[in-house]
Amino acid sequence: MALIEIVREVPLSPADAWGRVTAWQRHGEFVPLTRITLTADGFDAFTGVGPLGFHDPMDVVEWREPSFCRLEKRGRVVTGWAELSVDAVDAGSRVTWREDIHVTGMPRFMDGVTKASSRALFSRVIDGLLA
Repeated sequence: MALIEIVREVPLSPADAWGRVTAWQRHGEFVPLTRITLTADGFDAFTGVGPLGFHDPMDVVEWREPSFCRLEKRGRVVTGWAELSVDAVDAGSRVTWREDIHVTGMPRFMDGVTKASSRALFSRVIDGLLA
């Protein structure tokens, strides 16, 4: 598994920052070929073209609005967890995204590639949502 952490300080109130990073359907705007569908327990990210692709279902297993949530990734291709937290700071908010991600079939020696690509992708999501 590849553990990443992305931290951003933004001039937004904690409530506004929280609302932006937990707008699940907007996450797909920043991930190529991905659309988000809300589910009873969280959401599903489908990445692909037409019927060709894979689902990345995520359940919200802990929710403490407006400061913390934990997601469990329950897919066949991507597993792991993600945590989002928002803390008040003098200039606005500190948003922290921690994620431990595993791609089924990917050997452990490739964790560096998974980590680097995940950091780039999720930085794009966070930066886009907070802009």
